[in-house]
Amino acid sequence: MAGLSMPSSLAAASTGLRRRPRRNVSFDLSIGVLIAFAVAAIAAPLLAPHDPYSVDLGLTNAPPGTPGHPLGTDGSGRDLLSRLLFGARTSVIGPTIAITVSVVIGVTMGAAAAWCGGWIDAVLTRITDFLFAFPGLLAAVFAVALFGPGIVAPAVGIAIAYSPVIARLTRSVVLGEQQKLYVVADRTMGFSGARTLVTTVLPNIAPIIVSQCIVSFGYALVDLAALSFLGLGVQAPEADWGLMLNESLPSLLLGAWWVMAFPAACLVLVVVAINTVGEGLLDRRGKKRKR
Repeated sequence: MAGLSMPSSLAAASTGLRRRPRRNVSFDLSIGVLIAFAVAAIAAPLLAPHDPYSVDLGLTNAPPGTPGHPLGTDGSGRDLLSRLLFGARTSVIGPTIAITVSVVIGVTMGAAAAWCGGWIDAVLTRITDFLFAFPGLLAAVFAVALFGPGIVAPAVGIAIAYSPVIARLTRSVVLGEQQKLYVVADRTMGFSGARTLVTTVLPNIAPIIVSQCIVSFGYALVDLAALSFLGLGVQAPEADWGLMLNESLPSLLLGAWWVMAFPAACLVLVVVAINTVGEGLLDRRGKKRKR
């Protein structure tokens, strides 16, 4: 009997190892990238080795590795590393405004449509369908035409275009929550529908909304960078990754590839990390709900 206990214990141990969840390396790396992105945006004045707006025409298009300029300089002799660090700040502010406004609009519309039902649901659903007809960039261009270029106007335009996505998601999730026991229990105890929605249902679905917002943040980052590249977003001499891509075109024709490569790499890296984290959170939430 003693001899039989060893294989059974080994089998139990191996079963435990098989059941142990595997670490998602790409998710962990993406979290690290986003932490670095946040630190760069917050501590840019402390980390930047030079003034990002200081022009040195005697050091234009200096290659990476130049003493004092590890990533080189742009066509105006400005330090690329410093501009990338300060550009991270504008790359955070614009999408944050866009996602915050879209969440306020989308969650309000989606929750009201699902919870009230009837003609309110029908009207809000038609409004959502109407907003879906406007692409994010088109809405942002329209906002710029009305209020002028910058950060706020394009961000609000993109927020209006993104709000129907949040609204539809919120509506579908709230509809699924209405029949659950904790909602029925609140109704049985006589709590008002508004109280149950605000204090119970919305906090319960918040992780799903947050995960969608993280993914949408990456899309907003790309859209706002595209607007800056077109001259409709952040204006010179501010440091912004999209604007840096626009300003790098003359340098690229002269063979200074690094002036475009570094801001483009930052955009790609951060957007991929954001999408990976957002999708990873959605997957984890889905697995928890199945248990």
